[in-house]
Amino acid sequence: MAGHEGVPESAEGFEVEYVTGAGVRRRGTLSELWPVRFEDVAPERRFPSFRGQGNWCGWYWSATCGDHVGYESWLERDRLVLLDFDPLVTGMASQPFRLSWTGSAGKRIRHTPDFFVRRADGTGVVVDVRPDDRIEPRDAVKFAATAAACSLVGWDFWRVGTPDAVLMANARWLAGYRHPRVHRPDVAARLVEVFAEETALLAGVRRVGDPIVVLPVLYHLLWRRILAVDLETALLAMGATVCLADATAGGGDADAFATAAGG
Repeated sequence: MAGHEGVPESAEGFEVEYVTGAGVRRRGTLSELWPVRFEDVAPERRFPSFRGQGNWCGWYWSATCGDHVGYESWLERDRLVLLDFDPLVTGMASQPFRLSWTGSAGKRIRHTPDFFVRRADGTGVVVDVRPDDRIEPRDAVKFAATAAACSLVGWDFWRVGTPDAVLMANARWLAGYRHPRVHRPDVAARLVEVFAEETALLAGVRRVGDPIVVLPVLYHLLWRRILAVDLETALLAMGATVCLADATAGGGDADAFATAAGG
């Protein structure tokens, strides 16, 4: 049966098509396939590349996944950075599946979401990236149907647009230090000790050692949410106040980290 404007009322009314990590294409109803680990699948379709292309496609290396995740615009890339920066995200994949259903006019409607995200509690999130001013009526129909499909199997659906400029600028900066090769256990352990109490960023760094050596490690710890700083009201500066992150809010466990870093 179909619901409002042709949206199916059950998961059996939606078909899902995806490509496994091994490159095998699978198809079935949403009710059958929703348990698939869509954070591990290959992109359902190729990213276009042609002369005169108006959007920028590419691959973002995710510290969360330890692998590359594709994007089809700078906006999608920015959203990948924020997802990668989210301590509650444990996995993600781009163009994870094609969802299809029969609309009210009897025609088959298809939509490929931009990302599938797995969170630490095991729940899934389907993400579509589109600015508010670029949603056409047919896009709105697809987003609404996708949200309905997600609700049927316990997933969340996010339609996200342009992120806050200050937060995005800070996240991009910290993303430059996301790779594990930046980590230096001895320096990191000392930083955790110094910033156990709120301290100005540069002042705390100088207590640990040469800023040229210490700052990259500090930024790595901020990226990993072991340390915390306000990233939403101002661009990250040397006078910003840094402290230990609140583990109960999804940040890193600084005590456990300090123990491990010192070992």
